[in-house]
Amino acid sequence: MTLSEDVNFVDQNGEFEAASPAYPVIFGVTITPKIIGILVGVAGLLGAAYIVFSFILPAWEIYQQQQGKQSDLQDQIAQKKASIKQIDKVKADLELSKQQKLQVLALFAKENTLDTLLLDMNRLVESTNSQLPANAVRAKLKKFVPASGKAEVINDGSMGIQVDGKLKRLNISVEILGTYEQTQSILRNIERLQPLFIFKDYQSTLMLETAAQPGKEVPRVGPAPITTSFQLQALIPRSPEELAAAAKDTTTKK
Repeated sequence: MTLSEDVNFVDQNGEFEAASPAYPVIFGVTITPKIIGILVGVAGLLGAAYIVFSFILPAWEIYQQQQGKQSDLQDQIAQKKASIKQIDKVKADLELSKQQKLQVLALFAKENTLDTLLLDMNRLVESTNSQLPANAVRAKLKKFVPASGKAEVINDGSMGIQVDGKLKRLNISVEILGTYEQTQSILRNIERLQPLFIFKDYQSTLMLETAAQPGKEVPRVGPAPITTSFQLQALIPRSPEELAAAAKDTTTKK
């Protein structure tokens, strides 16, 4: 096959005609792909900055505020927990103090229990006479006399100024007869009694038996009896009603 016409690829000037692409021109600037890329990048940065300043930073500030509030609430919770522990400790200490107070008060005498003290003393004395031979010395309670009709309030500082006005005492004169061993046993048993007693003005005298002839004294064969006298002082705490009445009287006098 032959070409009927020659194809002329050369223009009149003998050069190929250069193809000129068409790009938009704005304000005298040709918008090339490179310029478009730069503009897109700048627009992206501006959009990102807008998002950061408009949404992310306020959200971050709110987050920081909430984080601070959460820390404050956690501190408050920790303080309240510590306060609860302290309250529990205070309650435990208060309960322990009440128990110790009851234990201490149990050591003191009570006026209603002193009513049976004479019977208790007789029982203690007679308990030393069990299984004794007929001619042995038998212990006796020779004297048991309260010094006054009722207990007196301690205000002289003899027991310490801390207890002045808070305790009462009842003095009881006691005299017993028995051997040294019997007397020692009786005193130990008195110390074991529930109320708290104080021994004062203790005196012991050896008893001698008189012979058939007047003016002559001969010691008894076997353990000699001794007479022991002392003041038995019972300490009694004043009742809350008595303390309240005493405080009222003091206030009235002032």
